[in-house]
Amino acid sequence: MTQKSPSPKSRGKIDKQIALALQGGGALGSYQAGVYEALAEYDYQPDWVAGISIGAINCAIIAGNAPEDRVARLRQFWEQVSSPSKNWPDLPFDIWRGAMRQTAAISALMFGQPGFFHPNVWTTGAALTSYYDTFYLKATLERLVDFDRINARKTRFSVGAVNVRTGNFVCFDNVRQIIRPEHVMASGALPPGFPAIKIDGECYWDGGLVSNTPLRYIMESVPRHSTLAFQVDLFPARGDIPENLDAVSERDKDIRYSSRSRMGVEMFRYAHNLRRNISTLLAKLPDALKNEPEVAFLRRAACRTTMDIVELIYRPELAQGQTKDYEFSRTTMERRWKQGLNDARMALASAPWLLPAPPDVAVRTFDVAADKAVVASRPTAPMSTVLEPAQQKGAAHE
Repeated sequence: MTQKSPSPKSRGKIDKQIALALQGGGALGSYQAGVYEALAEYDYQPDWVAGISIGAINCAIIAGNAPEDRVARLRQFWEQVSSPSKNWPDLPFDIWRGAMRQTAAISALMFGQPGFFHPNVWTTGAALTSYYDTFYLKATLERLVDFDRINARKTRFSVGAVNVRTGNFVCFDNVRQIIRPEHVMASGALPPGFPAIKIDGECYWDGGLVSNTPLRYIMESVPRHSTLAFQVDLFPARGDIPENLDAVSERDKDIRYSSRSRMGVEMFRYAHNLRRNISTLLAKLPDALKNEPEVAFLRRAACRTTMDIVELIYRPELAQGQTKDYEFSRTTMERRWKQGLNDARMALASAPWLLPAPPDVAVRTFDVAADKAVVASRPTAPMSTVLEPAQQKGAAHE
């Protein structure tokens, strides 16, 4: 474990609800666990956790344990699913590390991962609907997650899935229903790898088929509350031009799974700034117009809440290939966890969201890692000058 970081800018200064939105991404999800460890260090315990796929599993472990136990439970899960490779040496050679990643990915394809999924060897032919079975995941969730705690609503908990029959995206939410292991499993039932999960007579697949991030569900839920949301994305939008087929497949995944996150944030930014302007306009209306039916309609849409979105994006230094989301080697898991921890610590130490927002800005986004990279590339520019657009105008980063 890495040394604990000090927490000079803790949650005590935040007057908004704190939300944690975790994207899907399979083996990449240990990055999210590192991010949560940093949030816990800085006392930014979330009031609301929402996830898709592997993000749903991490969210269940967070919401289903007391704050002091969450990091340990996350580590138990990630050490279990990476256990086949725990004794592999970590040699500082690119060829060795590449071979190790490929071996781990092939192992996952052939044998599955302990406590998570295994090959579906008992069903063949026309009756086969998935290559793997997630039977053991239920036992893992029941061991690591206190579902009574989730259903006591100590932390709001939401996970996204897709109804196989209707094709509609649904969010299982503990403010509306009793949450069971099946709801978490449904959020991660990515076809054709994993089987659909039946809940109350309906079958569900992975929510990432429609949307790989639950952020908009948090932001659009009514009644709205001013929110500081930490959105943890596992696929970077920007990348190099691929020069081989493996790099093409990796870049394809990055673009597909990151584009919806960016689109969702920008659509929400436009809609919420519109709500803010409607509210401002209504305050200026003359008394003669305030009882008009059109004004009543606009009043229902108006909103004065402020939303801050902190973007934490997994950007590995080296290409990992198209197998990266099912490469569960222990060494790679630890590296991703450490990077999530360090990225989040850097953001939390900077905490640009503590600066007051301009009165005309309803939504701000912060990507501290990208801002730091801009500063590093322009050493003659003062940091305050470089960071101001993201802090004051809510500029989006990729």
